[in-house]
Amino acid sequence: MMTQPETPYLSTRNAARYLGIGESTLEKLRVLGGGPRFCKPLRRVLYRKTDLDEFMTAHRRRSTSEGGVAA
Repeated sequence: MMTQPETPYLSTRNAARYLGIGESTLEKLRVLGGGPRFCKPLRRVLYRKTDLDEFMTAHRRRSTSEGGVAA
């Protein structure tokens, strides 16, 4: 049985699941800015797993008192 290789791109639904956040939160971040990078080929919004991982790494904190948003 042949299986298709896993794609490095995720839909908004799957990207939100991957990050452990709600779809609406991810959509809001996309509109307002501050969310992970995304691609928009032919009306579809897709996220690369590497961009999602970079987004999470950029937002790592050691305590809740650390302020600001990492760039």
